[in-house]
Amino acid sequence: MNVVLIIIDTLRQDHVGCYGNKWIKTPYLDSLTKESVLFTHAYPESLPTLQVRRVLQTGCHIFPFIGHKASRGNLFIGSPGWGPISEERDTITEILQQHGYRTAFITDTYHQFKPSMNFHRGFDEWVWIRGQEHDPYRSGPAPPEEEIENHIPENLRTKLRGSGKIEKFGNYTDFVGKYLTNVADRHCEEDYFPAQVFKAATNWLERNQDADKFFLVVDSFDPHEPWDPPKSYRKLYDADNDTIDFLSSLYGPVDQLSSRVLKRLRANYAGEITLVDRWLGYFIEKMRNLGLMENTLIALISDHGHCIGEYNIVGKQGHPMSREICDLVLIIRHPEAEGASTTCDSLIYNFDLPATILARLGIEPEKPMDGKDIWPLALGKGKEIYDHVTCGWGPFVMVRDRHYWYNAYLWGESPLLYDLEADPKLEKNIAQEYPHICERMKDLAIADAGGKVPEFLRKLKGEPGCTPLLVE
Repeated sequence: MNVVLIIIDTLRQDHVGCYGNKWIKTPYLDSLTKESVLFTHAYPESLPTLQVRRVLQTGCHIFPFIGHKASRGNLFIGSPGWGPISEERDTITEILQQHGYRTAFITDTYHQFKPSMNFHRGFDEWVWIRGQEHDPYRSGPAPPEEEIENHIPENLRTKLRGSGKIEKFGNYTDFVGKYLTNVADRHCEEDYFPAQVFKAATNWLERNQDADKFFLVVDSFDPHEPWDPPKSYRKLYDADNDTIDFLSSLYGPVDQLSSRVLKRLRANYAGEITLVDRWLGYFIEKMRNLGLMENTLIALISDHGHCIGEYNIVGKQGHPMSREICDLVLIIRHPEAEGASTTCDSLIYNFDLPATILARLGIEPEKPMDGKDIWPLALGKGKEIYDHVTCGWGPFVMVRDRHYWYNAYLWGESPLLYDLEADPKLEKNIAQEYPHICERMKDLAIADAGGKVPEFLRKLKGEPGCTPLLVE
């Protein structure tokens, strides 16, 4: 049996049709779900981007980030765990390569190829599609200032992102200018990144039909910002041409944007989702035409989401670490139609995926993984594995069980607590009314961290990750 692992960055669960969204078009994801198991309560073990990819390769947790150190050329303050795959861990790719699988990795998620990174370990072929975000792909020529300003609200054209505290991002002019330089040769839809990624994956399938068995990882950075889909996709959700196309996330308070620009930003994000869905469909159709759906396991997972106005934020962050950030998309299609068109509501982690894949292939890793085989749960034949899940982002944790959603510093400061039954959208913080529940959830997080709070995490107080700390 072959395996295709599809990772989609910044895909909000509540923005996909098969998870109940009524206004964003995702027909190919929805169609794939009809042949798959849909997981409704899958969560990241740690965030953001590289932390997720590390655990998806190793099947092992990295929270609470013991031994973290910054890598040259890749400094990301306030995000321990952002770094290369541990040399002590085997990756699922290396394991499958050792078992005779032909392995390939196709992605435009450029963080995986920064200096000191090693995410291409174990692949027989890897393709890095250049130019996303501020990837140092092209040094010039710079676009005209007028073109840059067409994508930035006037009040933000000289202002640092967010509150001005996160200097590592530079200003919007630099960010947008760099991106426009990278995509200067883009002329049609096939030049956009989702098309490039899924077409490259399709070409790999065509070229490698002689493989006895293969493991293909397709990792799409979109719908991560910059949000600039082709105009026809944006017009599906905002047909008017009366405002600018702001490309960037704010990583700060939403009140920096007018309501009109915020509506356009949301439409551009929705358009990017539909664009990714369209080219995912292109890839799946090629698999059908090549007869690969009958002998290939397909797993599709998101890494995290993004707030676009919720909690007065446009960004992603460790506090508040909300459902918009943490509720993951996870779909697994078995070639023999096991569990087809069913839903699994069990609490699970993203790092369970490697163990689940290996178990379907009858492969036992030499070194044990932290992740569990979730397929019995998916088929309704297994007992619940987790009574809660914990996600770490820098010094912050999110803990959820069947009743409550909790978010605070690992040691309990700045608690947010929500009753999931009465308040599924997390609108009313009840932490002050229920301190004993906060204490219980804090204890669960500390237990998952190994029983104590690492001192280096305490020193990161006030560093929630990408967005300035807005909620005390």
